[in-house]
Amino acid sequence: MFTVNVQNKTYKLDERTPIISLVDNSDKEFMAAKVNNRLRELTYELCYDSKVELLDLKSPDAVKVYETSFRYLLALAFHNLYPDYQLKISYAISRSIMLTIISPKITMDKKMLGAVKKELDRLVKADLPFVKTSLSKEEAYEYFVSQNELDKADTLKYRPEKICHFYKCGDYLNYMFGYMVPSTGYLKHYNLFCYDGHFIAQYPRYEVKGVIPPFNDEPTFAKVLNRAHKWAKLCNADVVSKMNDHVKEDSYIDFINMNETLHNGMLHELGGMIADDIENIRLICIAGPSSSGKTTFSNRLKIELMSRGINPLRISLDMYYKDRDQIPIDEYGEPDFEHLNSLDVALFNEHMQALIDGEEVELPNYQFGNGRAENGVKTKIDSNTPIIIEGIHALNDELTHTITKHQKFKIFIAPQFQINLDYHNPISYTDIRLLRRIVRDKKYRNASAERTLEMWPSVRRGEFKWIYPFQEGCNYVFNSALTYELCVLKKYALPALQEVKNDSPHYITANRLIKFLKYFKEMDEKWVPCNSLLREFIGGSCFSEVDE
Repeated sequence: MFTVNVQNKTYKLDERTPIISLVDNSDKEFMAAKVNNRLRELTYELCYDSKVELLDLKSPDAVKVYETSFRYLLALAFHNLYPDYQLKISYAISRSIMLTIISPKITMDKKMLGAVKKELDRLVKADLPFVKTSLSKEEAYEYFVSQNELDKADTLKYRPEKICHFYKCGDYLNYMFGYMVPSTGYLKHYNLFCYDGHFIAQYPRYEVKGVIPPFNDEPTFAKVLNRAHKWAKLCNADVVSKMNDHVKEDSYIDFINMNETLHNGMLHELGGMIADDIENIRLICIAGPSSSGKTTFSNRLKIELMSRGINPLRISLDMYYKDRDQIPIDEYGEPDFEHLNSLDVALFNEHMQALIDGEEVELPNYQFGNGRAENGVKTKIDSNTPIIIEGIHALNDELTHTITKHQKFKIFIAPQFQINLDYHNPISYTDIRLLRRIVRDKKYRNASAERTLEMWPSVRRGEFKWIYPFQEGCNYVFNSALTYELCVLKKYALPALQEVKNDSPHYITANRLIKFLKYFKEMDEKWVPCNSLLREFIGGSCFSEVDE
């Protein structure tokens, strides 16, 4: 006999019971559940004292379950219609996923789109169950080889567990890196449309309370992602198994330097763009989400410009914080240091305009200890010196409203990966940044992974409010991803995540990241250059600062 509490009801049970049988989910509102602080599928059978919390699409964990299941559904639809085509699913612009047929000479057009949508709707209406089944790793490998899905077969080589949990729907079998909803009928909310020779698929997002957000065309970012996809193919690392093949003594040094050379090339390209218009550019504005590598990038851009005879002045927006008692209060009653009005915008504009006009100003020196600005260094620049500003609001014209647009050169920086675990399971850009931050916070701030995970939702809210709305209007997008970095970060991130106890409210996220990292082979960091963006997180950088 055991006790289960769910939806404010208590059940006394004496046999294994699926969660789904205890709840009214006729409208398929709930996608998954927390059971004693562990993420579980609704088909999970309870057999012990349990506190069950049902999760709908306002929960990030539920949305991940929905997305994983939706990718399965897309793969199933293509399998039913075009069994000889090989489908790749990647993360794309505007919080969507992109579908690409990588089989040669296949056109993804409106006719194919109509057929796929019709099949998706049929599958959803049929409400077919996703049946969980298990195979040994050897059996799973042989199965995928027989299906000519070598990307999945090769990835399983790096799975540490001996058993693989598959999902079967009809005669279709697939292995997904995540939990699933009970049946196809749960996946009724989606958009699918043609985009630049591919299909874009949208699904509900927790950031907008479980609905599908409007699609914002972002051509600048689309080009960056396309470039990243071509790079991953070029360096033979578009899936984790191929990347792990580089982790050999005789090739990983070349692999590291290939990726660092890509960053060098982008910096050279960017430096040329700025130099060509240096007569007009007075403010170089750099922004990006947390753990994008902004500080190292700013230093390297400064050096790139110096090599062209341009000597920029770097100014941190942190210098312009208002006194702590003037910081706006957020919805939770806490000081909102990410709000634009937490900065002295008027003083910042006064100083920038004065510097541009050749006047001397005394820059503030904000003291985080007492939350007040003190007198700083007197500064004056000539007409050939651009000012580099870096911070969360750098791309927001409200921050620099007195500076004319043609005098501003805007740069957005973020890691934009186009690498998959296998062709149906892409790697999240957000997870990469979170892992970077966990490693950096542990090393530089003596902060536990649990503390970083606790702060992360607030960080994400600030990004959606203050960074992403301004990204598309920039002059250049710098992709700070290094294809090899997860093989290096694993050494630091894995033990930090393993410290998160199973009764922590952040255990679900930590456990998911641990399972993900286990697929990557560790790479020795000794050949990572001292000026690499990765050094900002693992240490050993020739630049003394760290990204805030």
